[in-house]
Amino acid sequence: MTDYFSLSLSRREVDAISNLGLAHMGDGVYELLCRAYLCAQGDKTARRLHDDSVSLVKAPAQARFAQAILPLLTEEEADFLRRGKNTHTHAAPKSATAQEYALATGLETLFGALFLLGRTGRLNELFAAGMEAGHGV
Repeated sequence: MTDYFSLSLSRREVDAISNLGLAHMGDGVYELLCRAYLCAQGDKTARRLHDDSVSLVKAPAQARFAQAILPLLTEEEADFLRRGKNTHTHAAPKSATAQEYALATGLETLFGALFLLGRTGRLNELFAAGMEAGHGV
């Protein structure tokens, strides 16, 4: 049976996935990390968890998060972020500018690629760095 929590695809397999496919994966990974971060903070009501989660995963917040971790990225990681950022999406949400939405999509693409490559340790490092840079709730 495949362990979908511990995938380790090859770089070639990940490169074969579309930018939006990687962003789709990364959206879920980023949200799961945010939810785990919030739960680890201690006792919060379900409403507070929901509201805090929403504030962390909105495109403007993700764009600020991406800016914070950009200096920490390897060349390969920066390429994944750029790949997602340059993806032509149909429309940005009303709560974000086109630039914020593009950068958020880049962040999701990076997180999706790292997860699928099995680099969860690196995901945790980058996530912690972004939260420590003041992007937590």
